[in-house]
Amino acid sequence: MRGHLRRRGSAWELRAYAGRDPVTGWDVYRTRSFKGGRRDAEDALAKFVQEVAGSHSTRDATVGDLVDKWFELAKQDLSPSTVVGYTACIRRYVTPALGDVPLDRLKVAQLDHLYAELRSGGGQARRPLATATVRQVHAIVRRALQQGVKWGWLDTNPAVLATPPRVRNRVIEPAQPVDVVRLIVDAKEQDPDLGTFLHMAATTGARRGELCGLHWDAVDLETGTMTVARSVVDGPHGELIEKDTKTHSVRRVALDPSSVEELLAHRERCTARLKLCSADMDPSAYVFSRTVDGSKPWPPNDVTHAFIQLRDRLGLRTVRLHDLRHFAATRLLGAGIPVRTVSGRLGHANAATTLGVYAHFLAESDREAANTLGELLNLSDASREAS
Repeated sequence: MRGHLRRRGSAWELRAYAGRDPVTGWDVYRTRSFKGGRRDAEDALAKFVQEVAGSHSTRDATVGDLVDKWFELAKQDLSPSTVVGYTACIRRYVTPALGDVPLDRLKVAQLDHLYAELRSGGGQARRPLATATVRQVHAIVRRALQQGVKWGWLDTNPAVLATPPRVRNRVIEPAQPVDVVRLIVDAKEQDPDLGTFLHMAATTGARRGELCGLHWDAVDLETGTMTVARSVVDGPHGELIEKDTKTHSVRRVALDPSSVEELLAHRERCTARLKLCSADMDPSAYVFSRTVDGSKPWPPNDVTHAFIQLRDRLGLRTVRLHDLRHFAATRLLGAGIPVRTVSGRLGHANAATTLGVYAHFLAESDREAANTLGELLNLSDASREAS
């Protein structure tokens, strides 16, 4: 590795060879200013040369090289479901568009052009990508480039100045009570386990993965409570992974009498299946499982597929499984249940999250409150006139 000193006024200029420019083919040097005596300057040069030696090979690096190295480290701190999403996003959109672009040639305009192209028809079968997906592409590129700046692979992060599309809040349209009842009743007739799952989703507001990760020892049917502490997600290689909840918290959810009865009937079914195999129920078995002994959780995607078949058969194609959670939240808020209570039941990080998601339904509840107060005042006026 080459390097030398050059006197510049009252300071020293340290110069270290940093390889060849991949575009021009010219030798590239990095410089640094140093103040002090010659011996100290020589020591500083030696350290500078070693520092550049560790990064000079990155002069030929591409965006794809950086993204791969960043993701290899970042995935250790990401949830399994995020790893799956990021892996697909990198493979489908980031690598094909930017993988071969030299890092030092990447421009802000390239990123903005990519985002616009993805929005207009860059998805599978040349279909426009959802805004949220395009923003995920931006998040990946920005985080990787920012890590590249920290590593000294590039001087600035072009993604900081890029303009990803703005996400418009999705208008929540919770399922109507009559549709929820139809789904649950029909499911109980065709697949009682699915019927119980949907019943619990609608009455507790629990997430799909949380119900899949529910163990029998976390359910207390005598007190009518269940503890939500774990969640099941699909891993990057198709395996099922049990982890903590989305907000990394544990919450206790009260069960209404109908939910307790539903779980009692469900446990009796599970016990009957075990007796056919001359086995006993393990207290730590999963509540929802397709295995007789409950040793493996019901895969979340399998639950969704079963739900889709059910709702399509009933002609309710616009209803999603997650809408049962929205159903629980909006009905509680509409009934005047305090936001903090609803937030705790849903497992939101705080009440502000609940307010942000369901503000529209709180406004409707507030209108009902205003009308109620108005009616009370009218009754008071009428009593005064009568007297």
